[in-house]
Amino acid sequence: MTATLAFTLPARLEASVPPEGRGLTRDSVRMLVGHRSGKLIEHSTFSMLPSFLEAGDVVVLNTSGTLAAAVNGSGFETGAAGPARTGTPLVVHFSAELCPDLWVVEPRRASGRSSEQWGADDDEPPKRIVLGGADTDAEAELLEPYRGSTRLWVARVQTPIPVARWLAVHGRPIRYGYVERPWPLSYYQNVYVTEPGSAEMPSAGRPFTPDIVTRLVAKGVGVTPIVLHTGVSSLESHECPYPERAWVPEVTVERVNLAKASGRRVVAVGTTVVRALESAYDEREAEVRPLDGWTELVVTPERGVHVVDGMLTGWHEPEASHLLMLEAVAGRALLEASYKAALAEGYLWHEFGDVHLVLP
Repeated sequence: MTATLAFTLPARLEASVPPEGRGLTRDSVRMLVGHRSGKLIEHSTFSMLPSFLEAGDVVVLNTSGTLAAAVNGSGFETGAAGPARTGTPLVVHFSAELCPDLWVVEPRRASGRSSEQWGADDDEPPKRIVLGGADTDAEAELLEPYRGSTRLWVARVQTPIPVARWLAVHGRPIRYGYVERPWPLSYYQNVYVTEPGSAEMPSAGRPFTPDIVTRLVAKGVGVTPIVLHTGVSSLESHECPYPERAWVPEVTVERVNLAKASGRRVVAVGTTVVRALESAYDEREAEVRPLDGWTELVVTPERGVHVVDGMLTGWHEPEASHLLMLEAVAGRALLEASYKAALAEGYLWHEFGDVHLVLP
């Protein structure tokens, strides 16, 4: 497999507050535009997105909403005298629902304003975790590591109401150490979400506003949805993505196939959209088919892309697995040039940062 892009990310380029906290609107973040043809790089702002697209192009959005997926917990252990607190405060990240009472979760050590990965060399986390405080009547029981992971577990979750509803009351958005203070869940939602289900925000779409969508439609650019519920990323691990639940509806299939047949461009908003569309591609028929299920596809330069012509994405961490997908769309030369330019020009990283548009 191709080596992922390695570089040094200065702490000053990690966006610690959302644009609104910096006196900006969502759509005024910076946007670097890379053109694979000619390897041209332009510097712009997201508000100019419609000017880079043409009538007949199709923009595909992930309408999955973000869960309040982080919950404080207390570990319990069972001894001769019965259950007792372990004394270790935990933060539990809810990653994916397998069935109503089984979830994939990541238990993490509480650490300052955020949390840190438990670590493969540490003792295993407590198998019983009381969630949200002693008065919440909620508990998670860790059953087994998820698909051989050293950080993710299959857990039986007991809550007095359905888990997603319980999280809305007792949880909070997942926050990593580079974000200085908590922000309400609304700051982690895209404006076009239709159903909750993602552990972390599909953040490439964060700069969209109703005005941007209106201007795209007025120009004749198609805007169409998929749903892919994202799991936790755990930035420390740089793992390839685990299976995620995806839905590519018939209306999107029709629009994407028509665009491809007409020689128009299909632009994915985020790595989640690339994964969903490429998972829905039928190689025998050479077109996209409806999809409703789990996808395990990992898009790499070796595999390439069949559906997506361009993509809008955030800026990814050094050696992150998502960079392999971006290389499959942009090509290695443009990817390296774009990241070099972004670092030199002071673009901001992470979910509250700037964005990167790759076009053919």
